[in-house]
Amino acid sequence: MKESFVLRFDEKDIEVVETLKSLGVPRKVSNMIAYLASGTEATSREIERGSDLRQPEVSIALRTLRKNDWVEEKISRSDGTGRPMKVYRLKTPIDEILHYYEQEKLNEANVAMASIQRLKNLLGEAGSS
Repeated sequence: MKESFVLRFDEKDIEVVETLKSLGVPRKVSNMIAYLASGTEATSREIERGSDLRQPEVSIALRTLRKNDWVEEKISRSDGTGRPMKVYRLKTPIDEILHYYEQEKLNEANVAMASIQRLKNLLGEAGSS
């Protein structure tokens, strides 16, 4: 039987996942980003086993990463038996992915601040009538 090595989450990876989740990133996507952030290539099966995601969750997370053009996939030829497998890796540097979420949160904060200012203006007008 062939020996297989699969990366597994350590405490730092779990903290990365939890921090991404606290920013509103879905758990599936957080797990996927944390797993691929090391720069390694992995099959969906390796991602499943290493990131504690089920196969449908890996597919959903990959859909999000593809939509944002953050993941690269290539076909890995097997040893001649079975179907070729897809191998995934982040093609966007993790700094750029974090910048995306940073901008998203700044935009949300600006919208909230504009709403608060609008309320101040509206309530200020009501108080002076």
